[in-house]
Parts: sequence; C-alpha cells; structure tokens
Amino acid sequence: MLPLAFCERMRRMLGQAEYEAFLKSYDENKYQGLRFNIGKGKQEDFLALAEDAFSLEKIPWAEHGFYYGAEAAPGKHAYHEAGVYYIQEPSAMAPAAYLQARPGERVLDLCAAPGGKTTQIAAQMRGEGLLVTNEIHPARARILSENVERMGVRNALVTNAAPADLRRHFGMFFHRIMVDAPCSGEGMFRKQEMAVDEWSLENVRTCAARQDEILEEAYAMLLPGGRMVYSTCTFAPDENEGSISRFLAIHSDMHLVEVPKYEGMSPGRADWYEDFAIRESAFAPDPEEVLPVAEHLERSIRLWPHLLHGEGHFVAVMEKDGACPLIDYKWEKTATYKEQKELQKFAKDCLAKDWMETLAQGQYLTFGEQLYLVPKDMPALKGLKVLRPGLHLGTLKKNRFEPSHAWALTLYKEDVRHVTDLSSKDETVYAYLRGETFTADGEPGWHLITVDGYALGWGKLTGTTMKNHYPKGLRITYK
Repeated sequence: MLPLAFCERMRRMLGQAEYEAFLKSYDENKYQGLRFNIGKGKQEDFLALAEDAFSLEKIPWAEHGFYYGAEAAPGKHAYHEAGVYYIQEPSAMAPAAYLQARPGERVLDLCAAPGGKTTQIAAQMRGEGLLVTNEIHPARARILSENVERMGVRNALVTNAAPADLRRHFGMFFHRIMVDAPCSGEGMFRKQEMAVDEWSLENVRTCAARQDEILEEAYAMLLPGGRMVYSTCTFAPDENEGSISRFLAIHSDMHLVEVPKYEGMSPGRADWYEDFAIRESAFAPDPEEVLPVAEHLERSIRLWPHLLHGEGHFVAVMEKDGACPLIDYKWEKTATYKEQKELQKFAKDCLAKDWMETLAQGQYLTFGEQLYLVPKDMPALKGLKVLRPGLHLGTLKKNRFEPSHAWALTLYKEDVRHVTDLSSKDETVYAYLRGETFTADGEPGWHLITVDGYALGWGKLTGTTMKNHYPKGLRITYK
C-alpha cells in the first residue's frame, strides 16, 4: 500500500492520466541490471562467455550496463565473486555516467555505500588518479570497502567521515564530485517495501534540509572548472528541483549543464519547485528569504518507472565557473619500493615483468603488518578515519610476504608466473569458493586462481594439493 499523502501529491504533480500509468507500473515486475567491470578485460569476451548463463540486454544510458532476465542468478555465479560485474539497479547507473570522470583526476564520491557508483567511477578512471570514496555510517562503509576490493579498484581511498569533516580536511581539492544524497527513497517503493514503511512528509522535509547541508560541503571541496553530479532516488520536488534551486540561488558561480537525455527520461520542472517544494534555505544570507527558481531546471533529469525500464531517479549535472587553480596541498609521506624487501622477494618469485615495474615506481604505506600501494600524490591522512588507503597488497610476516585477496582481484593471468584456471561450468571452482583444497598440477608456490581467465584469489601449490587461500569471511554457502 502506497502512502495516501504520497499518492495525492503524485496525482497533483502528474495529472490524472499520467498518474494512472505511474500507479500501474507498481504492478509490473522490476527490472534488474548488472554492469560489466572493464577493469577485468574486454566486454565482448565477457558477453561471449556469459551468453549461456544470462540473458543480457543493453541499458541505453550505461555504456557497460545490461538488463538480465528474471531467471538468471548472477549473484550466485563465480563471475560475481571475481568482480567481473556489479549488480546494480538500472536507473542507478545514470548519475555516474553523467559524471564523466577521467584518468588522472581527483574525484570524490561523497555518499558512496554500497559502492555501485564508486566502482562505476573507478572504471572511468582506469586506475589513474585518486578516487576518494566516503560513507558516513561505519557498517555501510565496511560494505563499500568490500565492494571496492571485489571490483579490483586500485586507486581508491575509502573513508568513513561526515561531509563537514572531509571539507575541513581537503578544502577545495576535487575535479569531480558525486553527491548521491540520502533521500526519502520514493523511487525505490516498487523495489523495497521498507522504503514505503519509513516514508512520511516530515521525513521528506528532513531529507531536503540534510541535502542542502551536504551540497554546501561538496561545493566547498569542488575546484573551479569542476563538475558535480547530484542525484536522488525520490520523486519529491523538495529533494530534487527544490534542492538544486536552493543551492544555485546561493551559489551564482554554479550552473546546470545540458546533457543528453535518453528515451523515457524527462526534464526537471520549474513549476514543481514553485508549487511543491520548500523555497527557503538555512544557508542563504537571509534564511527566511523565498529563493527564486534556478535557471534551466529543465536541464536536470527525471527517470520514471512508467516511462523506462528502471526505478525512479533524479539527476542534475552542475559545473563551477572558473579554471582549476594551482594550490599547494599537503601530501602523505610514503615509502619506496626499495624499502619493501619482503615484497621484492615475492615479486621476483611470482610476478611478471609489467607488475614488477609498477611496484618499482609505486608509493607505499604500512598500517601495522599491512602493506598498501597508494595512489600517486596521496593527500595527508592524519585526522581521517581511513578504511582502505589504496590497494592492499598483503601482510608483512617475518622474512616473508603473504599477498592479499584484494591484490589478486586486480590481476590478469598475464601478470603472474603461475596460474590455475578453473571453468565456471566445473564444480571445482565452487569448491574453491567454499574454501576447500583441490588437486592441481604445476610448479610449487603461489598460484593465481582464475575462473575462465578472471582472477578469483590465491592458492598455494604443494605437490599436487592446492591449498586454499580464499578469505574465510567471503566463502560461499550457496553451492
């Protein structure tokens, strides 16, 4: 049952005819999607391999996104554990697509858990530059960190901080910022019954006030010439056209950008701001001032479940006037490869030439026994709660090095000396994912275990027994 106050507002917004079509969409099956991880290889190779397992159909607004059939179970396939794809609601793939992050940039995903948009941004960056991905809630931040690991992201700094704390730490630092703001969740009513139970008009207003605050903090961290994408999964004008209008009324150096709209997407509505949204902001010079309608609200985007194959979303793409200034930032003091004797020995025994060259040029941090390869020009971390400061390479034991699962998931079979490839159609791969040993041939020592060529984790061959190094906390129970 949809809340009556919600239904009445939607009827007034859409008009009776479209409102009936909107309501009818709640009786239809939701669409499910996955996004191929280009960090794992070529998309055409994945499509050829996945042809028998899934029924895939292209999502128009996401370059690597696909709908999959109701009969498919991609979450229970070995490819999922290998980070070959991320299961993501189709409409939720639109915001990061419009961010258009580039290799070498400094990018912030401010409200990032569980990690769909973060990993989509990471794919755009292709491992180059710095991706700061943040979540304020500790439990959700841990899930974010796990998904960053599973998808083989090498250049991410995962933090657990309030937006205000990040702003105080970084200042004006980022070329691009994703603000997928916490919202009332109206667009997820068809997908999540809990969102219906938690909805109220009061909560909509509470979310709108929180969004104003988050946008203010994001604005302070965005460099001149930078791009910010604001998104929600709600229909409420308070949180969509309202949030954008209130923000742009205060910041004259920000403007909405015209971006392509795909079939089924509709423009934002200025009249919905005037008729249905709060028009005051605590951040305005006069908090009681009625703020004007922002210019070009029609450049924002609404995604509707009755007009396209996805849930409800709102997206606004904004840019800050000016050019990127030269600012002297404080960088983290890091170690060099020459100081990592245990890592050097492991690399010599187990890695191919290209990865050894990457390590030789890298910068390193240690947290206790844990060794990380950090992105170039890592900012100073003191005062930040950091869950993952780059790529976790492994554990420094006495006179030896034990490689991490995170590192395995970034590798290609060409990167290592010893590979044991398992077939996704063979029970052995699922035995490995359950933590079992198995029989194998090859040279003794560390082996990269792969499924159809995609890295899954580590094993260590002794004789003909492959000892299992798949992490206990990740082991599966479904097969």
